[in-house]
Amino acid sequence: MTDGLLTVIDMQHVFADPSSPWAAPRYAEAAAGVQRLLPAFGDRVAFTRFLAPAQPEGAWRAYYGEWPFALQPPDSQLWSLTDEFTPHAGHVVDAPTFGKWTPELARLLAPDNRLILTGVSTDCCVLSTALGAADAGVEVLIAADACAGANDDSHTKALQLMDSYRPLIRVTSVAELLP
Repeated sequence: MTDGLLTVIDMQHVFADPSSPWAAPRYAEAAAGVQRLLPAFGDRVAFTRFLAPAQPEGAWRAYYGEWPFALQPPDSQLWSLTDEFTPHAGHVVDAPTFGKWTPELARLLAPDNRLILTGVSTDCCVLSTALGAADAGVEVLIAADACAGANDDSHTKALQLMDSYRPLIRVTSVAELLP
C-alpha cells in the first residue's frame, strides 16, 4: 500500500462531458491515471465534489451570474461522480468552494499527514486544495498525469506554480507513486 490519502478532486459529469462549458479536455486521461492509483490506496481514498450553493453569496453571486447553468441542486446528474468512480466512492467530501481542504478532508487524512491529489481542474480546484493543505502543514503530492486542466497551458502553468512550493507541495507522476 502507498502512504497517504489519495484525494480525487471533482471527477464529475460537469467536467467530463465535452458539451459542458466546464469540460476538462483531458478528463479521460486524468481518469485513467486515477484508476491506476486506486488499488494502491485501498480504502484510503476520498472523492470530492464541487457543488453550487443553494443561494450564492458575496462574489459567488457574480460568478454564478456568468455560469447560471451550474445552479443545480446537489442531486443533479451534473454534480455526480462519473460512472467509473461511483463504486470507489466510500468517502465523499462535498464543498461549494474551489478548495476542498475542509475539516472533513483533514479528519480523513489523519494520521498519514500526506495528501496525494488527482483530478480536475489542475488550475482551479486542485491548485486551491493543494495551497490550503500546504498552509495547514500537510505534505502534498500532485500526480500530474492524473490531473487535467481547463486547457493544456493552464494545466502546465498550475503544475509549475505548485511545484514552486517545494517541499510543501511536490509534483510527481502516477508511476512514481506506485510501489
